[in-house]
Amino acid sequence: MSSSPRLRSLNIDNINPHVKEAKYAVRGELATRAEKYRGRLAKGYPPSPPEETLPFDKVISANIGNPQQLDQKPITFFRQVLSILEYPGLLEKEEALKSAFGYKDDVIARAKWLLNEVRSVGAYSVSQGVPGIRESVAKFIERRDGYPADPAQVFLSAGASSGVNTLMHIICSKPETGILVPIPQYPLYTATLSLLNARCVPYYLDEGKAWGTDMGAIRDALKKAKSEGTDVRAIVVINPGNPTGASLAAEDVRSVLEFAAEEKLVVLGDEVYQTNVFKGKFNSFKKGLRDLQKEVPGKYDNLELASLHSISKGMVGECGHRGGYFELIGFDPEVAAEIVKFVSISLCAPVIGQCLVEMMVNPPKEGEPSYPLYKQEYDGIFQGLQKRATALYDAFSQMEGVGCEEPQGSMYLFPTITVPKKGIEQGKKEGRSPDEFYASRLLDATGVCVVPGSGFGQKPGTLHFRTTFLAPGTEWVGKITKFHEKFMDEFRD
Repeated sequence: MSSSPRLRSLNIDNINPHVKEAKYAVRGELATRAEKYRGRLAKGYPPSPPEETLPFDKVISANIGNPQQLDQKPITFFRQVLSILEYPGLLEKEEALKSAFGYKDDVIARAKWLLNEVRSVGAYSVSQGVPGIRESVAKFIERRDGYPADPAQVFLSAGASSGVNTLMHIICSKPETGILVPIPQYPLYTATLSLLNARCVPYYLDEGKAWGTDMGAIRDALKKAKSEGTDVRAIVVINPGNPTGASLAAEDVRSVLEFAAEEKLVVLGDEVYQTNVFKGKFNSFKKGLRDLQKEVPGKYDNLELASLHSISKGMVGECGHRGGYFELIGFDPEVAAEIVKFVSISLCAPVIGQCLVEMMVNPPKEGEPSYPLYKQEYDGIFQGLQKRATALYDAFSQMEGVGCEEPQGSMYLFPTITVPKKGIEQGKKEGRSPDEFYASRLLDATGVCVVPGSGFGQKPGTLHFRTTFLAPGTEWVGKITKFHEKFMDEFRD
């Protein structure tokens, strides 16, 4: 043991071990390297010695669902209202806003209403969220599902991630607590469970059935966890899926709810991609539950469901403003009171984000002045996403050793890849798994940053990567195709 004096209180050996254990591949080593490349490119050409010229002129951050970083334009109505909320003095020049800047009457009216509700976006709100905005959320849920929603059970949050963090803190009461999590999954869930020193109980989605839920696999995972002493308390379902893009049929939603009621599990419905559906339609867990309760009175009254939504995805794409909500259904009032206490510790979600939630759930309606432009922008974003998803899918379908499910929803594709034996061996030499090696080579050659499938979990013996289809144009898709061809030739057995 060293006798030298300690220079600092903290070192890598004495910090919280659960933080070190947590992994979040979406912003992992490849994403960090991509940002370094972006910084080098920003310096311009020629590069400063000893740096070498990069083989690409821009970085495509296909690793994360961050729409506006990839040039998705914000909705005009939303940003016009926000400008007034941030600087209410603009209301002293209403006519100038209309004549010189094109603000419509409904923009000004919405800003005035929101200012009346929040007073100032620079002030804290009540911890659960601005009451008037929670009422708007409840009305949206009722319009969507055809069943009433209670504003008192709606919590406004700093994005859906904050809601997940809140709910998992409430659920995870001891190290033996387990939560069923789909594999592949968004790594928020496994990372949060690591931080809480709780257990992830993985259940595999069925790639052969377009990444649908497999109730047999879920039951087997629960049985195994129980046999190992895990107290399984909840099940996570991501619909539409991340990273898979799968959109669950109403029958799948129903099966999960029936299973959860049977096993006394909380259902965490991650529904942040509910407007990103290209094939079929979105089926909410709230509607599925209310349908069951209507069909079989009394049987499902105590089933606990928390469903989450966010302004970060869909056609809104306002990730940086950090807004979202979750709705509680069937929770014990004393538990709900503890959730209120928990969110109170963080005071409140960003108020500007709360206001964006209100506009997301209550956008301009047909017949209102801002509606034509809103509809044009919304449809344009949706159609652009669908076009790029199709272009990526078509490209993957033609690539050697690559398989991909047809895009159904969300912002991602999760293709299966085959890495030749020589590539696997080279990856081992570099200390990388095969999918990490592939993604690393892809970034270095093209500037396209994707996430290895191992960051989300995958069945043993399979390899994948996740890519968004948010980046504008389709030129970058061609870069992936050319890279893949060269990669396969270089490492062909």
